[in-house]
Amino acid sequence: MVPDDGPDGRHDGWSLPQDDVAGRLSELARSLQREDSEDAVLERLVRGSIELVPGADDASITLVTGRRRVESRAPSGRLAQVLDELQERTGEGPCLSAVYDEQTVRVPDLRDEDRWPEFSAKAARAGAGSMLSFQLFVEGDNLGALNLVGRAPHAFTEESEYVGLLVASHAAVAFADAQKLHQFKDAIATRDLIGQAKGILMERYAITAGQAFIMLVQVSADTNVKLLAVADELAHSGRLPLKRGGQG
Repeated sequence: MVPDDGPDGRHDGWSLPQDDVAGRLSELARSLQREDSEDAVLERLVRGSIELVPGADDASITLVTGRRRVESRAPSGRLAQVLDELQERTGEGPCLSAVYDEQTVRVPDLRDEDRWPEFSAKAARAGAGSMLSFQLFVEGDNLGALNLVGRAPHAFTEESEYVGLLVASHAAVAFADAQKLHQFKDAIATRDLIGQAKGILMERYAITAGQAFIMLVQVSADTNVKLLAVADELAHSGRLPLKRGGQG
């Protein structure tokens, strides 16, 4: 439960008035809406996390696929990237616990952490003092987490956890929107590429759009080359991939 505000708008012992937190979160949300690519959204989220969450010196967003494969996205620096790589190599750590077991994982002091002994020892030697990880989403075998790193032990407080949860909620929505935008752009690019290939075949063989598409599908089947790759080769070289026992 969030404690009552004091006379200056701060919770007891907290560094930021709640109105200030709300205003900065709103600005973060607006800035995310202005970004036009998945990478730009993730980079802005990471910067915003460091700016907003007390104690955060570094941050990253990690994607976990295939139940254990950890992909580091938009790390703020070398330390954040090293920690993500350590979690992938050791198969343990706060990021994996956040996405599989708990929504929020706080590590006060990596030197004394025994939940993930191998990761914790190596992370401390790499220069990390404490960590805070938040689950972003769970979609089948695809999971995501926001990871915050403090270079000093006990860098994160109750305030850090509260503000981090708010940032993570914005991050989850923004990341989902960015993925949809990326998929939409990919779909448009695919449609345009196939359209170009169909146009070449229609002009070359005086056939209809439907007949041109059937020809592309047939070449894809005959050559065991994906339809998009067939269209790409035709659009850029003017040639179809070689068919079995003959030429395109």
